Amino acid sequence: MSTAPTPHATDGWTVLTEPLTAWGTAPVWRGIEDRLYWLDTSIGRVWRLHVPSGRTESWDLPQPASALIPTRQGGWVLVLRDGIHHATQWRMPTQRLVQAPFDTRLQRFAAAQCDPWGRLWIGTQGESTVLGTGGALYCLRPRDRVHPELALARAGVGTTDGLAFGTDGRMLYRCDMAAAALHALPLTSAGHWPVQLGMPLPFWRPGAGQPMPGRPSAVAVDSTGRCWVALHEGARVVCLSPSGQLVAELPLPACCPTGLCFGGRDLRTLFVTTSRQHRSAEELASHPASGAVLAHPVTIPGLPPATYWD
Repeated sequence: MSTAPTPHATDGWTVLTEPLTAWGTAPVWRGIEDRLYWLDTSIGRVWRLHVPSGRTESWDLPQPASALIPTRQGGWVLVLRDGIHHATQWRMPTQRLVQAPFDTRLQRFAAAQCDPWGRLWIGTQGESTVLGTGGALYCLRPRDRVHPELALARAGVGTTDGLAFGTDGRMLYRCDMAAAALHALPLTSAGHWPVQLGMPLPFWRPGAGQPMPGRPSAVAVDSTGRCWVALHEGARVVCLSPSGQLVAELPLPACCPTGLCFGGRDLRTLFVTTSRQHRSAEELASHPASGAVLAHPVTIPGLPPATYWD
């Protein structure tokens, strides 16, 4: 457990932690604990922050991880290099639910998110393919057996860096940093199995209509259906209307936001994780919050964290 830092504000953002992570991602709020959890994917470490006290703790995983998802019974689903794992609680040993259905030397799991029906959706990224090609989306059924079914939902969608569902679960938003775009995929089967996921539709791209730096790296949806999007190397978070129009932007004291979620007791706090990996000394000097966790108040609450049904 680390000593609590003194939170400080900059441009409306509160810097909640020291620059702890090389590549912080997959933040999730656990309201019953007043804690924010997130990953450092570069070293396979889970962090958690008790927001009222500022205390942080860490949990080192046995292999690299790309996603962290809460379960209905209070545990965690961890998307690791060799497959999808389950832990009953913090720092407990993990059990593999499903082995990765591909050669992990060529491909790896990436971002993940649950839909309202307790299923886990996971994107992939290629290790040795051309950027923007070769990715797929998979769906894991709720745990109705020891090893639940993992189905290929759609192939050839490109790199997946962030996932979020719309308010009714019938639209899946997907960030693709390689394509510098946010796509929307209709879930035509809703809660039924097998899943039927439509073709990716262009939803928003930085610079479409007006110049804007950065590439979409993470997305979260608020209770009115607006998408909040982190722009890697853009030093900002933007808010998009349900039709994909830019309605707000929040400049950040970190150049590379890599994850975001809603939290706080009323879900009116936007938490953002950031990266300092492979950044220059000059950039880190001008953006000292790189690698830290940031928070900003919002007027419209976000959606509650979706859980995997174990």
